[in-house]
Amino acid sequence: MRKLQVSGLRWLIHVAALLPLAVIIWDLTQGQLTVNPIEQIQLRTGKSALVLLVLSLACRPLSMVHGLKWVLQLRRPLGLYAFTYATLHLLNFIGLDYGFDLTLLREDIAEKSFAFVGLAAFLLLLPVALTSTRGWMRRLGKNWERLHWMVYLAALLAVTHFLLQAKADFREPLIYGMAVLLLLLVRIPGVRRVVRTLRCRTEEKST
Repeated sequence: MRKLQVSGLRWLIHVAALLPLAVIIWDLTQGQLTVNPIEQIQLRTGKSALVLLVLSLACRPLSMVHGLKWVLQLRRPLGLYAFTYATLHLLNFIGLDYGFDLTLLREDIAEKSFAFVGLAAFLLLLPVALTSTRGWMRRLGKNWERLHWMVYLAALLAVTHFLLQAKADFREPLIYGMAVLLLLLVRIPGVRRVVRTLRCRTEEKST
């Protein structure tokens, strides 16, 4: 029964994760991406990447705090979808926005801090995404876990990237930033032990 529930939830995640892309394609074909479609695609793919990345980071703390081990099975698809949107975000920037003009792109990345930070976040996510399979987990052993800690730094850089682009309202990127910091805090060994102790006491009282 639990396997069926997890399988159903995984399918729901696939549908929900692909929905923003479907909406972008629909709005593009219908001419509904405002007067600046490239900017709209950039904003939507970037936000989708960040939301999915934060959700993937939330899987481990949810498993620790509430004992929901099956949630860990959702971490990989959420992370890969986050990387997919980050890739689309980057391709839109260097392809549609800059027409793959590498000279102009290199100059602007050096001058625009938000572009430099965003590229750094993507480059950190790249090895994490490429080594997300069970095969790589076996090959890397304990180094796999160390490598995948980079996802937190990538998430913080992604939030900074979002913050640097915010023109007036900084509330949304700050909310994402606080969420990432909270999820990172829960992964600290000392905090993790306290959380597990509290969960065990709560379970004992409920039985």
